[in-house]
Amino acid sequence: MATIFAFSSVPSYDLPNFAWADTLVKKGGHMFGYGLLALAYLWALHVERSDPKRSAVEAWLLAILYACTDEFHQLFVAGRHASLMDIGIDAFGAAITLVIVIWVGKRTARRSSGQL
Repeated sequence: MATIFAFSSVPSYDLPNFAWADTLVKKGGHMFGYGLLALAYLWALHVERSDPKRSAVEAWLLAILYACTDEFHQLFVAGRHASLMDIGIDAFGAAITLVIVIWVGKRTARRSSGQL
């Protein structure tokens, strides 16, 4: 969360420009960052639970909640603005990451129990 906050605190005129790949790099960064945040939430929520799907949904919702607060924070940073599109991209990155982790976890559990 601190890393996301730090990146969000950079004024627009200090942001790097990645030429033709600018949108891809920046939106990919959103997806990657919020994917990692969702994983951290999942780990924290799943430690004491037996229902990984519920933990994943809660982790996803927490990631979206933080995305909303991050966009609000950007309203106070020079040259930045709040964007519903960015919240959607953040939510998508968190969801994709959680789906992959749950899917891999199920496949690993099946293999270790002898089922394919």
